[in-house]
Amino acid sequence: MNHQKVRDLMSDAVVRVRHATPFKEIAHLLLEYDITAVPVVDADDRPVGVVSEADLLHKMWGRPEGDAGGPVAAPSPAKASAIDAAGLMTSPAVCAREDWSVVDAARVMAQHGIKRLLVVGEDGRLIGVLSRSDLLRVFLRTDQAIRTEIVEEVLVKTLGEAPSALHVDVTHGHVVLSGRLSPRVPVHVLEGLCRAVDGVVAVEFRAVRDPDTEGSA
Repeated sequence: MNHQKVRDLMSDAVVRVRHATPFKEIAHLLLEYDITAVPVVDADDRPVGVVSEADLLHKMWGRPEGDAGGPVAAPSPAKASAIDAAGLMTSPAVCAREDWSVVDAARVMAQHGIKRLLVVGEDGRLIGVLSRSDLLRVFLRTDQAIRTEIVEEVLVKTLGEAPSALHVDVTHGHVVLSGRLSPRVPVHVLEGLCRAVDGVVAVEFRAVRDPDTEGSA
C-alpha cells in the first residue's frame, strides 16, 4: 500500500526563531500564532531545538506537564533563568523527512512522546512541521477512496485475487469484507493488510458459507 507522505500533510508555514530570540518575543509568537512550540534554527535554517510552552513555564518555577502527557518534569533552574531561545530550548530537535510515510511519522512521535515533528529537506533545512492533528487528516479519506485501494492494492496486487473475489463495503472507515476467501489467504493476513490502508478505522470479515458444504454437514 502507498501510504500518504509527510509532505502531503505537513504545514509549510513555519514560525521559527534563532538562538538569540528573547524570552518575551517567543512568548508573543506562541500567543500570536496560537501554537504550542516553535523550532529554533541556526544560520543555515537547520533545526537545532524546540522551545515549547512547557519550557517557558519553567520561568514561573512550576511543574509543567510533559509534551505528551508523560511524567511531570522537575523545574529546571537553567531554564528558569534563561533569557533567550538558546537557554530555553529542548535539544536536539526530532525531525522527519518529507518523503516519510505517515506511519513512520506517527511511530516516531509515539516513540519520543511528542506532539509535532519538524520536517527537513535533503539538505537538512527546515521546510515544514507535522502535528498530531495533521496526521488525523488521514481519517478524512472518503469511503470510496478506501474501497478502491483495498480492491486494487490489497486484493488484486498484493493477494493476487480477482477484484470481485470479495464484496467490499466501507462506511465511515469501517470495512466489511464478505464472500468466500481463497484457502491460500489467511483471514488475519487479509484483515491486517486492510487495517494498514490509510483511513481505515475497523475491519470485519464475514465468511459466506458454501451451500453444498452446509447441506452435507
